[in-house]
Amino acid sequence: MKSPWLALMATVFGLGVAFAPAGPAFAQADDDDAAKPAASATAEADDDDDDDDDGESHGANMVPAADGLKIPKGSEMMPAAALNGDQIGLPKNSLSSQIITPLVLGQGGEPFKVSHNDFYMRAGQAYRWDIKSEGDIEYKFNAPDFFRNVWMNQIVIDDLEIHMAGAPAWLEYDAHGTITVQFQTVRPGRYEWSVGGLDEEHEMKGTITVVP
Repeated sequence: MKSPWLALMATVFGLGVAFAPAGPAFAQADDDDAAKPAASATAEADDDDDDDDDGESHGANMVPAADGLKIPKGSEMMPAAALNGDQIGLPKNSLSSQIITPLVLGQGGEPFKVSHNDFYMRAGQAYRWDIKSEGDIEYKFNAPDFFRNVWMNQIVIDDLEIHMAGAPAWLEYDAHGTITVQFQTVRPGRYEWSVGGLDEEHEMKGTITVVP
C-alpha cells in the first residue's frame, strides 16, 4: 500500500515544485504589463504620425498653456504628483496624440519675448509640441531633464523626421522656423526649460510640469 501513497505524495510535491516559480513569473508578467500602456500609446502615436504627416492630429484636444488652466495658487511649491490633471483643466487622456499650445521664442519678432512660460501635461499621454522661432537671434532651447524623462518618438523639421533612440541635447534655431517634438510623458515631475547663452537681463525660461 505504500507505493500508491508514495506515488501520490511524489506527484503532489512534484506539482508543488512545478507551481512554485509561477508566483515570480506572474509578478514579472505584471511588471511587463505595467510597461505596456506606454509602449502601446507610443505605438498609437506612431500610427498617428503615419496618418498625419503634416504634424496635425485631427480631432485632437488642444492643450492650453498654464495661463489657460486652473492652477492652484502656491502649487509650484507642491510636488507635481500632488496635482491632478482633471482639477486643473487638462484634456482627458486619449489614444491619439494631443497638441500642446505652441511655444514661440522671439514672439512677434521681439527677440527675448516668449509666448508662454509654463506648460502642464498628463503622465502617460502622447503629445506633439511645436517650438517656434520668430526672433532674429540664435536660440538654443534646453530642457534636458524633461527630454530624459519622456519617451521621445520623433522630431520633425519641415516634414523631415528624426526618429529618436534617446534624448536630444538641445534644439537650436539659426533662423525662423518650427521644430515639432513628438513624445509620450512617462512620470509626474516638474522640469525647467531655458534658452542658453543669454544674460540675466534677457532670460527666456519656464517650466514643464507633468501631473497624474
